[in-house]
Amino acid sequence: MLVAGVGLGSPASVAVLAAIALFAETQSVNLTPVFEMSVASVTFIFAAVLFGPLAAVVVAVSGLLVDLWRDDVEEPRLRWLVWTCSRALVAGAAGLAARVGGADPATLGSLLAAVTAASAADAAGDLLLTPIPPVIRGKASWRELTRALVPLQLSAIPLHVPVITLLAYAYKSVSPWSVVLFVVPAIAAQRLFLLYREQRETAQQLGDANLRLERANLSFAAALVATLDARDRYTAGHSAAVAIYSRDIVARMGLTEDQQQLAHLCGLVHDIGKVGLPPGLLEKTGALTLDERRQMEEHAAIGERILANVDDYQEIANIVRHHHERVDGNGYPDALFGDKIPLISRVIAVADAYNAMTSDRPYRDAMPSRVARLRLAQAVESQFDTSVVAAFEAILAAAPESYRSGVRQDFSVRANELRVQLASG
Repeated sequence: MLVAGVGLGSPASVAVLAAIALFAETQSVNLTPVFEMSVASVTFIFAAVLFGPLAAVVVAVSGLLVDLWRDDVEEPRLRWLVWTCSRALVAGAAGLAARVGGADPATLGSLLAAVTAASAADAAGDLLLTPIPPVIRGKASWRELTRALVPLQLSAIPLHVPVITLLAYAYKSVSPWSVVLFVVPAIAAQRLFLLYREQRETAQQLGDANLRLERANLSFAAALVATLDARDRYTAGHSAAVAIYSRDIVARMGLTEDQQQLAHLCGLVHDIGKVGLPPGLLEKTGALTLDERRQMEEHAAIGERILANVDDYQEIANIVRHHHERVDGNGYPDALFGDKIPLISRVIAVADAYNAMTSDRPYRDAMPSRVARLRLAQAVESQFDTSVVAAFEAILAAAPESYRSGVRQDFSVRANELRVQLASG
C-alpha cells in the first residue's frame, strides 16, 4: 500500500508542501466574479499519493490560511471556514482514492493509477462542493459555475496526472530532494494554464461584447432609416437594398468581415441626411430645379453632421459624406477624386446608383437590370471605380432576378430589424 496508516508520513515534506500550497493560493486566478482557481491542488494531490489522506488534508487547508487576512471579500473568516471544510473533504477523498488506486510506490504504473484516482476524486469533489456557497448566497447560479468548472477540470486532469506522477516517482525512486527540481516548473506550468484559461474567458467576453455592440449598431441604423421612412418610403427600402449590395461587393473584393459589416451599416444610413431637407423636396414628383438640386446635394453633408454626433460613428460619418463623390473629381460635396474617396464610399456610390436605376420612381419606371448594368459599365473611370463595378457585375451575373431587381425578401428595413432581433434572441 502507498500509505500504511493515516499519519503524516514525512512531517518535514508535508510542511514544505503546505508552504508551497500557501504560496500557490496567493496566486489564484479569477475565472468568474465569484469563483477563483489556484494551483494548490497539485500539492495536496502529491501529498495524497505519497503520504495519505491526513497529509493531503493538512496541505490543502494550510493553503487556505491566506484567506483569513483578505480584505477584498465579505466576512473573510466565515469564507475561510466554509472553504476549509470543503477543501478538507475534497483532499481527504483524494487521499483515500489514491490508496485504492495504487499499491506499489516503486512502480511507475501504480503511481500513475494512484495519481489518476486522486485527481478524479479532486475533480469530482470540486464539481460537487465548490458551487454550493455562492449558490446559497445568491452570488451565482449553479449552471454558471458548473459551465466554468467542468471544462477546467476536464482539461486540468491530463495536465495534472503526468506531472504529479513524475514528481512522486522522483521523490520515491531518486531522492526527496529531486522534487525541488520539478515542483517550481510544475507550479509555473499550472499557473500558466490557469492564466490561459482566464485569457480565453476574457476573449470570449470581449467577443460577446463586440457582438452586442454590432447588434446595437445595426438596430440604431435601422431606427434612423425608419425615421427617414416617415418622410420618404422609397428611400427606406432603397437604403436596405444598398446596404446588402454594398456588403456583398466588399465581400467579393476580399475585404475583411469587419469591413463587410461596416459597408452594410453605412449602406443603411447613407441617405439619413435627407431628413434635414426642406419639406416637399423629397415628395416632389417632377424634375428638380437647379436650386432644388443643390439643396438635395446637401444631404450627404447633413448626414455626416448627424452621424458625427454619435459615439464611434466618425468613420461611418466620413463614408456617408463622400458617397456621392466621383472618381473623376466632379462629385460632391468635396470634389474628391480617385483613391482620395474612401473605398466603401466608392462601393456605396455603385450600389446606390444601381438600385436607384432598377427601382420605380414617381417620375419614371424602373430600368431592366441589364440596362442598369450597362450604364454602370459605361460610367467606369468617370463616375465609378472600375474594380468596384467589376466586383458588382460578377455578383449580378450569377444572381437571381429577385436580387438584381432588389425585391428579395431581405431587401427591406423591417427584414433587417427582424434579423437583428433573431440574432440577439
